[in-house]
Amino acid sequence: MSGTFGNPRPVRLFSSHFDGDLLASVMPLPAPTSRFSISSPWHSPSVLSFPAAAADRLSVPLHSELRFPRRSSKGGALVISMASGESDSLPIYGGVFRPFEEIKQELALVPSGPDKSLARQKYSEMCEVALNEQINVEYNVSYVYHAMFAYFDRDNIALTGFANFFESSDEKRDHVVNLMEYQNKRGGRVKLQSILMPLSEYDHPEKEDALHAMELSLSLEKLTNEKLLNLHRVAQQCHDAQLADFIDSDFLRKQVGDIEKISEYVAQLRRVGKGYGVWHFDQMLLQKKVVA
Repeated sequence: MSGTFGNPRPVRLFSSHFDGDLLASVMPLPAPTSRFSISSPWHSPSVLSFPAAAADRLSVPLHSELRFPRRSSKGGALVISMASGESDSLPIYGGVFRPFEEIKQELALVPSGPDKSLARQKYSEMCEVALNEQINVEYNVSYVYHAMFAYFDRDNIALTGFANFFESSDEKRDHVVNLMEYQNKRGGRVKLQSILMPLSEYDHPEKEDALHAMELSLSLEKLTNEKLLNLHRVAQQCHDAQLADFIDSDFLRKQVGDIEKISEYVAQLRRVGKGYGVWHFDQMLLQKKVVA
């Protein structure tokens, strides 16, 4: 079956097994969508649907017969040519296109310069910039956790449980590596930014150091979550389903759990008070070897 508009594009219809010459009857079916039935004595009819605008321009006479050659083996395919071109947007149901024209278009988009990524596809500059900003956020948070680990590991502070907690909380370095690998995978370019110097002292006149540091950790996790949500929002605005899924599955789900856990620690530290209560909480962190 061939049309009269554009260059031919094959449509393959898979039939059941048949032997001998196949006679296919082309019959119109009722409106509103013009449909044509291709049937034979050997298997049940196959139906192709065409929009009315396309059906009016088909060159195959109605009630005509198409003859297909003998096939010796079981199974086979009826290959019918359907035109493409100005009517590429018209849907055809029941067929699978061989996308020669689409391949030509994609081939023209393959970069030839040595400094261009070959893997990049539908990855906007806005997503690339937002991902680099998230890398910088994760690096800064990691730097603060390093500073808190060093503070609680001092010999005159000696809260080893808190030191281990903040050291293990520094999974942000793993986040950075994960984000960098994804940036390269999508064909983006990693651009590192400056990192701010964190505090080195975490003592507080009212809360003391343990509660103050844990509240700071909670604020950092909420900030990280807010930045991840913004990155997810950018991915949705750019219709980048792959980036949105990556952020959702690899970061956002766990981030919610981290915020809940640290919130519980802040509430417990507020209850135990100062002095012995903080030491007892430190021992609990040391025994559980908490990974935030």
